[in-house]
Amino acid sequence: MIKIPPYLKKGDTIGIACPAGFMPAAKAQTCIETLHQWGFKVKIGKTLGNQFHYFSGTDEERLTDLQQMLDDTTVQAILCGRGGYGLSRIIDKIDFTKFKRNPKWIIGYSDVTVLHAHLYSKLKIASLHSPMAAAFNDGGANNEFVQSIKKAITGKKINYNNAVHELNREGTAEGELVGGNLSLICHLTGSASGVDTKNKILFLEDVGEYIYNIDRMFMQLKRAGRLDKLAGLIIGGFTEMKDTTIPFGQNVYEVIKDKVAEYNYPVCFGFPVSHSTKNYALKVGVKHKLSVSKTKVVLHEI
Repeated sequence: MIKIPPYLKKGDTIGIACPAGFMPAAKAQTCIETLHQWGFKVKIGKTLGNQFHYFSGTDEERLTDLQQMLDDTTVQAILCGRGGYGLSRIIDKIDFTKFKRNPKWIIGYSDVTVLHAHLYSKLKIASLHSPMAAAFNDGGANNEFVQSIKKAITGKKINYNNAVHELNREGTAEGELVGGNLSLICHLTGSASGVDTKNKILFLEDVGEYIYNIDRMFMQLKRAGRLDKLAGLIIGGFTEMKDTTIPFGQNVYEVIKDKVAEYNYPVCFGFPVSHSTKNYALKVGVKHKLSVSKTKVVLHEI
């Protein structure tokens, strides 16, 4: 049974931490102002604006900041400033003892996939795959994808409609929603944070990869048995893809279509979850229904 953290109400506090890559504090200002407009208090972690080479601090600094946020009973949710890389360096050192007793919403995507996967696989606690602090700079509170964060953390049920894609495979599926960044899902396979995808609706997205790397990562998931027993598959944006000097010969969606051709579960392509501005909030671990037809694609929370 998945435990869903309490939904937020006005007056609750959202902490902002950067457990991975460096983020200048100025880039979070619009986010902070918007959260205040929504009626929330904001607590800033020591890692926002802090820098140690690529990271927002040393491993110990990032671990300490995140641990304090997880343990702080006055903080009802933690919004990650940005992703990048770094969570897998500290995930095994985090003490979730207090968090398990008083879970709170962990919000973010990209490298935050590590946290989402760990919370789901090890603790059976839901979390929120969604835009992070920098996304608020693109339209602020008027951005529908930023608005999806507010709706999700205040208890609104997810109900998204998406355009039909020519590569879709029709059908319906019900299951707990899992996934995130493809590179991270592959990175975690075989680890303590690896996700069991059997009977789940899996969503995947990625950015800046070579097409052959996408092929290789799907081969890894396939060989690891992570694709054969899915309830359904949601393919989001694969942005800023690169090709080799000698072309691979397929685009990313064609690669993925071939890798799952032998299965019979529904598949939708082009869902708005990505490293681009089109990135809806998705509740990881919560049961959803996916319907893929000739005329529309619907994902809604059950």
